[in-house]
Amino acid sequence: MKIIVVMPAYNAGKTLCEVFERIPIYAYKMVSEIIIVNDGSQDYTQRLVNNFLMKKYSKIKLINHEKNKGYGAAQKTGYKEALKDGAEAVILLHSDGQYAPELLLEMIKPIEEGKADVVGGSRLLGGEMKKNMPLIRYYGNRFLTKLENIIFNMNITTYHCGYKAYSRKALEKIPFEKYSDNFWFDSEMMIGAKRNNLQIVEIPIPTRYAEEKSYLNPIPYGIGVLGVIIKYLTREI
Repeated sequence: MKIIVVMPAYNAGKTLCEVFERIPIYAYKMVSEIIIVNDGSQDYTQRLVNNFLMKKYSKIKLINHEKNKGYGAAQKTGYKEALKDGAEAVILLHSDGQYAPELLLEMIKPIEEGKADVVGGSRLLGGEMKKNMPLIRYYGNRFLTKLENIIFNMNITTYHCGYKAYSRKALEKIPFEKYSDNFWFDSEMMIGAKRNNLQIVEIPIPTRYAEEKSYLNPIPYGIGVLGVIIKYLTREI
């Protein structure tokens, strides 16, 4: 199976090297390509990738957005490139180290076994979500997830985790290019999976909040997710 990793990167110069160092050697060998989408970073992300990472890791492909387009837009660019390059499965890995690179192959396993089209990491299943996540994010996450499960008639532990894996079939069926360019893109992808009767499986992942900088503002994010719910009810997505 041809596995491609997509990494949106925005001002990720301080964290990118650590993320690559944490990828297990056996997992790196299984991956065909790692697409870094530099989303208009204002720091040294592009120079770091060009001058250091690409010399150390031969499987990297760098795509640059001249201007910051948004988290969802970076994913769209990465997924389109991965499909063009023949990916049979794609893993979304964040460049800030918040989601464990050590679990790359665990994320893809349900797809390889034919048990899933979409795999979502779940910090709730990981068992330490409330302990390690800032409280405003924890309670906001739980409220929005319960609301979404009611509206979407689904049973997902969280829609708001950015550790995802998609089969080629999923990315070809989900109309992701029509979705938003913002942080609530992940919720729209889950709706797309439901609309297309794709199998979704969640696996437990650890919660980590360390020195990485988050560009997600909880209040606008929550409003954005409510907007996604309205679009779902009006069948705009």
